Amino acid sequence: MDGKISEHTVELVAQAIHEAEHQVCSWETEPSIRREHFRQCARNAITLLDEDIGVLLVALKEAIAERRVGTTGALV
Repeated sequence: MDGKISEHTVELVAQAIHEAEHQVCSWETEPSIRREHFRQCARNAITLLDEDIGVLLVALKEAIAERRVGTTGALV
């Protein structure tokens, strides 16, 4: 990457980490201090993954799209 991490990218990865840990709260109801913790974890992961982050982001976007759209095309 070019050294600059977009906030959108950080947010996507943070939400994926949150969900992977099977949190009781949804992302929207998670306390802000906990969301910031996940964002920091996301920044660290992005930095470590460097160039490979593109593959992760594509998979995240596809997973989000699949979850939002059911088999009939309706939002779930």
